[in-house]
Amino acid sequence: MTDSNAPALPRPAATILLVRDDPAFEVLMVKRHHQIDFASGALVFPGGKLHAGDHDPAWATRALGWAETLAPERPLRIAAIREAYEETGILLGRHPDGSHFAGSVGAAAARDDVAMDRRAFLDLVAEADVCLDLTALTTFAHWIAPAMAPKRFDTMFYIAAAPPDQLAVCDGYETVDAEWIAPGEALRLRAAGERTVIFPTRMNLQLLAEATDALDAVARASARRLVTVEPTVIQTADGPHMTIQSDAGYGEVAVPLADLN
Repeated sequence: MTDSNAPALPRPAATILLVRDDPAFEVLMVKRHHQIDFASGALVFPGGKLHAGDHDPAWATRALGWAETLAPERPLRIAAIREAYEETGILLGRHPDGSHFAGSVGAAAARDDVAMDRRAFLDLVAEADVCLDLTALTTFAHWIAPAMAPKRFDTMFYIAAAPPDQLAVCDGYETVDAEWIAPGEALRLRAAGERTVIFPTRMNLQLLAEATDALDAVARASARRLVTVEPTVIQTADGPHMTIQSDAGYGEVAVPLADLN
């Protein structure tokens, strides 16, 4: 017998912060389709839940850094790269000679098939004769949605320098826009009511905004102690607030529930 009041189990997910200096420090964000049931219409980083193909052991021959990456983290990094490809068209990969994958007509045309599970991402990568670059990803944060959330995700956030010579184009299905934006500008637009930015994204934008450029952002993430963030609700004199651990690297955080978006 199951308890209908028990919190939903969090589903593993991965998100990627693609950053660049062109010439200003920017991060790639996408706007979720308004008909998507999670974070509809919100400005988010590319990402999503893990798929079965992300666990395929055959990735061992198509992923740089396979041996150096802990086994439980391999599918998370693969998922982060796959989701970025599906939602923005950017593929973090390298050719056998070590050069960055610069995109191709075939890879661009296959996005819908991969996203709709009509084609395995592994097959597309093999056909392009590239290897996913797991070494390009640096762990940025780890968040688990609170027990009160109707849909919960256990999400690993990664950061990576955007590859040169690839354009970001939204998929038109899950996302309806893709834009490079300064972290501080994204926060300003949210404060002005011009963008919806959900709580975890906002907190990570604030953390990202502490960096001066893409290289600094990656270096800060590499040096930061990873603390799994598990938001909780507390009651205050001003009503219920969402809070996170004070040692998670975000400072003291207590946000009114009405202000989470």
